[in-house]
Amino acid sequence: MSRVKDVWVFTEKQESIAELCAGARQLGERVTVLAVGSRDRIERIIAFGADRVFYLGDTGADRTVEDYAFTLSKLIEEEAPDLFLFGATKRCRHMAGRLAARQRTSVLSDIMEFLTDKDEIQGTQMVYGGAAVRTLASKSATVFSVVGSGVFTSLPEDADREGDVRAVDFVEPAYRVRCMEKRERGGTSVDLTAAKRVIAVGRGIAKEEDLKMIEELARLIGAEIGCTRPISEGVNWMGRERYIGVSGVMFKPELYIAIGISGQIQHMVGCNQSGVIFAINTDTAAKIFSQSDYGIVGDLYTVVPVLLEKIRAAR
Repeated sequence: MSRVKDVWVFTEKQESIAELCAGARQLGERVTVLAVGSRDRIERIIAFGADRVFYLGDTGADRTVEDYAFTLSKLIEEEAPDLFLFGATKRCRHMAGRLAARQRTSVLSDIMEFLTDKDEIQGTQMVYGGAAVRTLASKSATVFSVVGSGVFTSLPEDADREGDVRAVDFVEPAYRVRCMEKRERGGTSVDLTAAKRVIAVGRGIAKEEDLKMIEELARLIGAEIGCTRPISEGVNWMGRERYIGVSGVMFKPELYIAIGISGQIQHMVGCNQSGVIFAINTDTAAKIFSQSDYGIVGDLYTVVPVLLEKIRAAR
């Protein structure tokens, strides 16, 4: 695979920068990060793999991330990067769409893998609920792409790396979105993409109160809890941010424990890059066993209490 000359990275989430920088280094000769927020982030951004940083400024009472769209558009016209990678957040998707439209092109969304040559940049994405893979190609001067968490693997942080930093003048937008009020989000919040260990539950869980034993297991092994779509959007036992699958979270934890999950492709595309997959299911023919490193055929209401007992005894 050939490399393009200049790859840009933009995301408002600090935890996504390391992954995107690692991917940009694979794809391009030079990595440029467009940074918004506190200026003290810049040294870490360079340590993550950036060759240069365009510092756009801080957000605050008078500016939002969206206000920088005109600033970014001006930079694109001046610098003409080959590829522009965005994190898969709502704000980044919005920003990618606006910038691509101004360049009279479209966005390659939810790309899983890139291929580059001298004439075009290609990206693959899941379609039909994960049942097929589609390859898209773009020949626009700047290719815009949204990349989900887990597509690239972060490189070790290198505090000795050096890079160029340029402060960019703010371009006043033609119109602004003004924040009128902020409220605490109800319920719990979790970032499964940052977890090294994840336990996920599916329809094998009979009652919501039975999640307590799963929570204890997660606490004992230092894991976060996720779920399949029916648990999140069917019975609403868990928040949307815990749903794992093609239209939910996609990640690469070191350990993934699937409890009462059949292993349909729509779910497995979210977790099949895990380091180790361990499954518990009563059905010997469950699809998840074909993608698991370890498996126990048995009732979770029998297996999980035994696991809890053994772990407690070993502590």
